[in-house]
Amino acid sequence: MPTITLPQSELFYAPFLPSDAQQTVILIHGAGSSHLTWPGALRRLPQTAVYALDLPGHGRSALPGRQSVIDYAQDVVQFMEALALENVVLLGHSLGGAIAQQIGLAPPPGVVGLILLGTGARLRVAPAFTEGIQANFPATVDLLNHSFWGTAPDPAIFATSRDNMLTCPPEVMLGDFLACDQFDLRNRLAEIALPTLVISSGHDQMTPAKFGRFLAEQLPQAEFALIEEAGHMMMLEFPERVARLVQDFLAKLPGA
Repeated sequence: MPTITLPQSELFYAPFLPSDAQQTVILIHGAGSSHLTWPGALRRLPQTAVYALDLPGHGRSALPGRQSVIDYAQDVVQFMEALALENVVLLGHSLGGAIAQQIGLAPPPGVVGLILLGTGARLRVAPAFTEGIQANFPATVDLLNHSFWGTAPDPAIFATSRDNMLTCPPEVMLGDFLACDQFDLRNRLAEIALPTLVISSGHDQMTPAKFGRFLAEQLPQAEFALIEEAGHMMMLEFPERVARLVQDFLAKLPGA
């Protein structure tokens, strides 16, 4: 799988490039995560070119990470420009959703829509997480992972999620949470004119569904979907349901 050298970073990405692709989706993961957070149902969407990124400092991408959503957004835009991607929908989870919103304020010409999973226009972070990452990283990863799921998480997915998070350098995860804590677009959502799908979960302890409802109400061209049984990692708990919502949204966009 390839890497690409950009002005401020070297990014790893996992591409899915079917010959009949009509649209492009860029998957942007959340804090302390990597491209492995995305299930096959989203990494292999029909008739869609899909690029699952590792943000700087995450997964197989080069250090360092970033400490602001604006800086991460710049990396994603540079990635798009380097590959000359067109007809792009940005699909972001949690921190990735904040990055997608940031790009949506002044989107490159090739961006035609946003899909925002388990995120909000303001992402305050409890001091227990930022302090815990510095004091006891493994214990804080356990605390986070226990907060990620709905009513009945699959034990195998739970364990894999924990193991993947532990591969993230603590300083990178801390930077991610600092970036989230500084992020606030509540007064600028009306500037994001792109068609947008907001998906929230009924048992999301990190970004409750009210955050998603606020996004959908304030964004000029947004629709809202709720997966009641899921937690923050909805795409791992209910991959087929999330993928169906995504495909239905993509089908409505120009160029589909």
